[in-house]
Amino acid sequence: MATYAIGDVQGCYEAFQQLIELIGFNATRDKLWLVGDLVNRGPDSLILLRSIIKLGNAVIPVLGNHDLHLLLVAEGLSKQHSGDTLQAILDAPDRNNLLNWLRHQKLLYVEDEYALVHAGILPCWDIPQAAELAHEVETALRKENYHEFFLHMYGNEPNFWHDNLTGYERLRVIINAMTRLRVCTPDGKMDFAYKGPLQSIPQGYLPWFEAPNRASKSTTIIFGHWSALGLQIKENLIALDTGCFWGGRLTAIRLEDRRVFQVPCAPRVVAAFQQ
Repeated sequence: MATYAIGDVQGCYEAFQQLIELIGFNATRDKLWLVGDLVNRGPDSLILLRSIIKLGNAVIPVLGNHDLHLLLVAEGLSKQHSGDTLQAILDAPDRNNLLNWLRHQKLLYVEDEYALVHAGILPCWDIPQAAELAHEVETALRKENYHEFFLHMYGNEPNFWHDNLTGYERLRVIINAMTRLRVCTPDGKMDFAYKGPLQSIPQGYLPWFEAPNRASKSTTIIFGHWSALGLQIKENLIALDTGCFWGGRLTAIRLEDRRVFQVPCAPRVVAAFQQ
């Protein structure tokens, strides 16, 4: 048995299939951990989502911002953006089953010394607290009245955490941290605009994982979301967004020995987005 973590796929089904063939993935014995952003921008979100669901319990995904965006668009609470490639899912005869499956996935997954999240974890959260907070959001997503939650899910404020937060503001901070975070101040104030490389981070901000006294340092956190960061493998940190959609590579890492596997992604995906 082996466990492979894979970076942001974003509807790039062809690259995904090539990668699982390269690693020799066997759904009867191996596990796939997916860092989120399963859908959107790439050309084949529908077939990708169906294929992931068919793998059953062999796959453990967490939700990314593009996955949540699909859920809101499907509810009529957000418009598709320029470059979105979600329409095939929205028009599919099995759309309700696909969306229901997505809505029941985790925001954070913890196993042994690893934590899987799409974007990041605020510096003040240790892993047990982060898991409890993620569960609050997962519960809201799975309720019958999830539409009401979706009405209040978007927004950049509050952009920091304190334990007295309640209601939708509390849930919004949790979602923003785990699906949108790249940089923050040393005390955890989030900035959502910056998407660039490490050397150009605005003054006063730093990568969330470099915040001093970060409470989650004892756990190896696996994440994606930040394509400009690229592949990063450190003792307690694995960043896997290597820009597949942008013509980069789709990356997997085998957790047992940290061997990296990569496949190139077709430039035509980028061209299709730019048209």
